[in-house]
Amino acid sequence: MSAPSQYSRLSIGLHWLTLLLIIVVYAMAELKGFFPKDSSTHATMKMLHSSCGLTILTLTAIRLVARIFQHAPAIYPAPAPWENLLAKLMHIALYAMLIGLPLLAWFAISAFGGSPSIWGIPLPALTTENKDLATSVIGAHKLIANIGYGLIGLHVLAALKHHYISRDNTLRRMLPARS
Repeated sequence: MSAPSQYSRLSIGLHWLTLLLIIVVYAMAELKGFFPKDSSTHATMKMLHSSCGLTILTLTAIRLVARIFQHAPAIYPAPAPWENLLAKLMHIALYAMLIGLPLLAWFAISAFGGSPSIWGIPLPALTTENKDLATSVIGAHKLIANIGYGLIGLHVLAALKHHYISRDNTLRRMLPARS
């Protein structure tokens, strides 16, 4: 039996669904400021931002479990060792962001005394009310989210570099199979 040339359909689907949710999360974060804080549009955008973010946390947990059981397909031609190291560091940073941002937000909502929820389903508070702590945590959340723009941009540039310059199969491994 030959080694697979692509990731599994599950991994590919989770990857692209996560990207779609990341786009929604960032769009809602940027756009909600254009609406008054007491408007229904602002509240809807805030709910979408939060629920999509927590959905990303769930999908990321599934992705990490899938990675344990599914090996990554080999890259042909093989990249240089320094490229493999950078790729591993980038994936660690991306996974840390995908896990850390939703957890920080959940913690901050709890510390602000709010009621965290995902798609209307209430979640337990992660801490008691402490507005000073909440302000610090939400500051860290915003900082990491801003760093996320750079991480995502570098991830995309690396995929394009592999596809168009190195001409290897890095990007094709994560694209849906064509029938």
